[in-house]
Amino acid sequence: MDTWIPALIIGVIIIIGLASWYGVRKLHDPDPEPRSPINASSSGRGEQRVAVVINPVKTNADRARKIIKAECKLAGWPEPVFLETTVDDPGAAMTAEALKMGADVVLACGGDGTVRVVAEGLTGTDVNLGLVPLGTGNLLARNLEMNISDLDGSIAAALFGDERTIDTGLIELENADTGEVTKHTFLVMAGIGFDAKMISGTRDDLKKNMGWLAYGESGVRHLPGRRTKVGIALDDEPEQNRRVRSVLFGNCGLLPGGIDFIPSAVIDDGIMDVVVMSPRSALGWLAMAGKVLFKPRRPSPSITFYRAKEITLHCTEPMETQLDGDPSGPVKSLSVQVARCALTVRVHRKDADGRQQEQLHSVVEGQSVEGQSVEGQSVEGQSVEDPTRENPALKNPATEDRAIEDRTPGG
Repeated sequence: MDTWIPALIIGVIIIIGLASWYGVRKLHDPDPEPRSPINASSSGRGEQRVAVVINPVKTNADRARKIIKAECKLAGWPEPVFLETTVDDPGAAMTAEALKMGADVVLACGGDGTVRVVAEGLTGTDVNLGLVPLGTGNLLARNLEMNISDLDGSIAAALFGDERTIDTGLIELENADTGEVTKHTFLVMAGIGFDAKMISGTRDDLKKNMGWLAYGESGVRHLPGRRTKVGIALDDEPEQNRRVRSVLFGNCGLLPGGIDFIPSAVIDDGIMDVVVMSPRSALGWLAMAGKVLFKPRRPSPSITFYRAKEITLHCTEPMETQLDGDPSGPVKSLSVQVARCALTVRVHRKDADGRQQEQLHSVVEGQSVEGQSVEGQSVEGQSVEDPTRENPALKNPATEDRAIEDRTPGG
């Protein structure tokens, strides 16, 4: 093994640990102010037809079913319809069935893949998306400031929460093996290169036992490698050449562990944030990690940030891709666009001061759905720092020069 690899592994572990500690600490600062409870009667929402697209093999899937059924019964709503995903279909046909039955809200009950596919079917409609996060990353829920460990609160928000419209990313992929062109929706981040290799190389057993930390093990294994030449065009700018390890397209920027990877990314601004990662060595990777963690104003040649509404990318050789943490195959070209405020999601309610209200669920763990009284249970609320603060170092394509240069020194 090259002598630099152990040092790099140690450095990356330390930086990831510091970033996670700092991010989680920000996310879990206690809020001393009392919060108003929410349930069916306080939400002001009338009778709803609820469909649930659920991954039946996820941990807590059965418990989620019981809670959803009981909440709908207490609200006086029709019994929810549960549509199970399969190995071959993570939710597309199920979402289409939910729309056909006239659902007012479709709950995506599973991981990031289920959420993405359900959202793809709901984008451009007036049917709400409800989030019941049961996966490893739960990226959209994190970026919408949901407490992913509070299943009851997430279900309450999905059923009775406020409506928020968000952007979606539309990506067109040209498969490197077949030449087939496919179109997809993503909600948080799509990527090409190193990040996609890391995701596809993550071991399922580690994900089950370690959660999102399993991605770190795969990431360390894939750090060594060479850069690939690509052509990138932003909006109506001419295509420029870069040598990259990875390019990310971010609709929002918060990652597991509280890591604010793209501080300027705003989920409803109609702009896609583009991150070009081009480290050449171990020092380049460490410099890039430091840039993400400490966010110095000084630019780094290893990582550069851009903003655009439309992006096209061509590869000189096939590169792996990912959509919201799911592998999407090797491509030789892709294009990305933003669909402005194309999806409506139910989120935690806000009080008059803009703080999240506590979601008061009505179900006690282990309660039978039929014929039992229900005892209210509260969940302690938490304040969340806004992850969409402005990054002055990020260039705005509408006002500043965005020429992409193939920088070679220092990274």
